[in-house]
Amino acid sequence: MSGDRPRVSVGLPVFNGERYLEETLDSILAQTYSDFELIISDNASTDRTEEICRAYAAKDERIRYFRNGTNLGAAKNFNRVFELSSGEYFKWAPHDDIIAPDFLMRCVEVLDQDPTVVLCYSKVKFIDEFGSFLTNYDIELKNVGSFKPQDRFGDLVLMDHWCIDVLGVIRASALKMTPVIASFVGSDRHLLVELGLLGRFYQIPEYLLFSRRHSEQSIRAVPLYSRAAWFDSANKDWIVSPYWRFFFECFKSVRYRLLSRHEQACCYIHMLNFLRSHKGRLAKELFIVACQILHHFFTPRTKDQEMLQKAS
Repeated sequence: MSGDRPRVSVGLPVFNGERYLEETLDSILAQTYSDFELIISDNASTDRTEEICRAYAAKDERIRYFRNGTNLGAAKNFNRVFELSSGEYFKWAPHDDIIAPDFLMRCVEVLDQDPTVVLCYSKVKFIDEFGSFLTNYDIELKNVGSFKPQDRFGDLVLMDHWCIDVLGVIRASALKMTPVIASFVGSDRHLLVELGLLGRFYQIPEYLLFSRRHSEQSIRAVPLYSRAAWFDSANKDWIVSPYWRFFFECFKSVRYRLLSRHEQACCYIHMLNFLRSHKGRLAKELFIVACQILHHFFTPRTKDQEMLQKAS
């Protein structure tokens, strides 16, 4: 470490990750770039996760293990590892993914050499529960390396992508200027938009990240319009409109970032194109919200609810 402060902070949020956790930890600790800290935030796991983490922390002083008293939801746990970090650069590490030994070294080299880059990531291979190859992740964001923020914005808003690029190495100073992972569905996608307005992205052309696809992944088991509680455990009764929420969050981002009038105008045109390309989904969300509101107002209340209302 450089003095008391590591150059890189790796944040690993985890909940009941015993099956893949050791393999992930081994891949992080095997990095050729060693000037990093590993921050683990355990979201009140009920399996062997705590036992595994404490055993690894006892063997390597770079590991800092924290355990939440209750499950905070994924968004707050992802943010917690960043809040606890101290490095110049930051990377999120899912508990079931694997990174190649030179992942950190290659990303740090890019960030050190080019201050206009705020996020460096690599190509990605998908693997199964046994670590066997499934397929390459081939969605390419061609304009995120542009020096024009409106070009980067257009790619991140209009392209259908998995937000997997957020698992690269991020300049911490830029990440602190964003809302990080907010408590609404799709906030990871909006985070990439925020970062894209702040600076350029760079993709290393080699496959250095191996993202695991398996049936135990909690987010994959939850339908899109039911994911509010996954992001934040306090949101289980929220009305979810991910496409409309993404649209309005992007609108605010363009409005409040330091962009020229020309850059803003170009970004707003991209947003109009977003409305056109997703008009079916947006109409569906309006219909869902209307049905939920009608259900709320016309559902007969129980005696307990009526008594509670009178008491208040």
